[in-house]
Amino acid sequence: MTDTTPGPVRLAGDIARRIDQLAEQLLQAPPPLAAQIIATVLDPENGVLSRVTTLVATGSHFAKNHAENGLLPPEVWLALGRAANELHDIGLDLDEHTDTLRELARPAPPGATPSVAKPASPLIARRHR
Repeated sequence: MTDTTPGPVRLAGDIARRIDQLAEQLLQAPPPLAAQIIATVLDPENGVLSRVTTLVATGSHFAKNHAENGLLPPEVWLALGRAANELHDIGLDLDEHTDTLRELARPAPPGATPSVAKPASPLIARRHR
């Protein structure tokens, strides 16, 4: 049986599977490697999060054009636009932590003693609305 799934749809599925594989690798990675993986994912210019944000924003433009032509409900366009904006805001929030992650990813100089982590400030969950 021949697969008739269009190439871009297969590509999206392949990317989703690769992200799952990366998550599994992250679970098993030692802290420096895990920090490097996360810093790479969060890289504001070339990271996975920024690329997904761009993809969702592109989807929003697609939905806008089709909503204006009556082919999609306007709610689809609005939801994709909101998602792109929220992903962008999340990326900005996380951007301030990528340097810390990159620092953890660097190997310690020979003979250096590991530093004791400072207690983190209480976590505050923020939602953008």
